[in-house]
Amino acid sequence: MSTLGAVLSYPRTKGIILVLMAAIFWGVSGTVAQYLFHQQGFSTSWLVVTRLLVAGLGLLFFSQVVGKQNIWSVWKRKKDLLHLVVFGVVGMLGVQYTYFAAIEHGNAATATVLQYLAPVLIAIYICFQSKSLPVKQEIVAIVFALGGTFLLVTKGNIQTLTISGPAFAWGILSAFALAFYTLYPGKLLTKWGTILTVGWGMMIGGLGFSFLHPPWKFEGHWSPSSFLAVLFVVIFGTLLAFLCYMESLKYIKASEASLLACVEPLSAAFLAVAWLHVSFSLFEWIGALAIIATIFILSSVKRT
Repeated sequence: MSTLGAVLSYPRTKGIILVLMAAIFWGVSGTVAQYLFHQQGFSTSWLVVTRLLVAGLGLLFFSQVVGKQNIWSVWKRKKDLLHLVVFGVVGMLGVQYTYFAAIEHGNAATATVLQYLAPVLIAIYICFQSKSLPVKQEIVAIVFALGGTFLLVTKGNIQTLTISGPAFAWGILSAFALAFYTLYPGKLLTKWGTILTVGWGMMIGGLGFSFLHPPWKFEGHWSPSSFLAVLFVVIFGTLLAFLCYMESLKYIKASEASLLACVEPLSAAFLAVAWLHVSFSLFEWIGALAIIATIFILSSVKRT
């Protein structure tokens, strides 16, 4: 057996590689979406509804055929169905649309980093829910998040806003949507499993959004490159990324996976700068790293 083969034979190594692949796929797909919006004239609405429907169908197919689950069993309980509809429309559709809208009005690097404010929002919510004051690490994380956001959107100059108002607003809404998406479906995930829950969440969100923007209402320019870009966003940036992330949890802890997933905003930023020539100053890099650092800080918090 080769040295590489020996390394890959360790379960922990497999888990790390899988979660890094997922994070990179997510990050790259954001930059690819920016290419579709800014250079090929695609609309956020079309890409979101198409991504949700195709990826949702793929996850449900995987759950039924590979996971041997009865995908229709979730429809037998009205209470679970109501929660699933809320998760699909508010959580799944919400996080997808706000994130892509932030990219369309700004760029993938800034949108992805702003979305990573979600762990700080979750920490604040838990403090309110438990009626407890934030611990030292949480206070430091909040300071880092605020400071990082300031540097990201002003480049250190309080009199200058370096991204558009809509891009900043959609980015912050994306963080709130991701926080809701993370907190809300806990019972559904425990009862029905992640792939089935997320698969139906995508389908419900996609079907619901189809009434406002049907997938056949297309805007943009089709070319070989834009076709490949759409395939990447849907297959690699959604289906394979999600499946790789879930597979990694068989080999490493969820806390470790969430930390390693921090590669996502970094990969989005590096690719946006290298490929799409997005301007990213030293202050913006410092701000991005400060926001990402909050995840590492919050991972050390232990609440009783």
